[in-house]
Amino acid sequence: MPQIKKLTFLAVAATIAFAGQALAHAHLKAAAPASDTTVKQAPSELDLTFTEGLNLKFSGAKLTGPAKAAVKTGEGSLMDGDMTLMVPVSQKLTPGKYTVEWHVLSTDGHKTNGTYSFTVAP
Repeated sequence: MPQIKKLTFLAVAATIAFAGQALAHAHLKAAAPASDTTVKQAPSELDLTFTEGLNLKFSGAKLTGPAKAAVKTGEGSLMDGDMTLMVPVSQKLTPGKYTVEWHVLSTDGHKTNGTYSFTVAP
């Protein structure tokens, strides 16, 4: 019986350790425009808010439009205590579906990335 208790304790400890590591990454908390929404007015910027502070030098976002065409964006900047990545949209957006592909490096050195889409209404 002591062997089973020992193994159970080790399994629980490992689970807690790995769960703590997963929480140490910057995850996308909110976005404007939001994921899977339709906006009536084309945005002039993308605002991506994360759960941790970011390192701007290694963080960014790429925007593609209908037919997978690349959309021109400006230089990103950080706001809200380095937790929001703001990327200006330099090009006028036409109606259609757009995809945001982001990558960030949190201040504690962890990399994360992801994508989401939004639609600009006609």
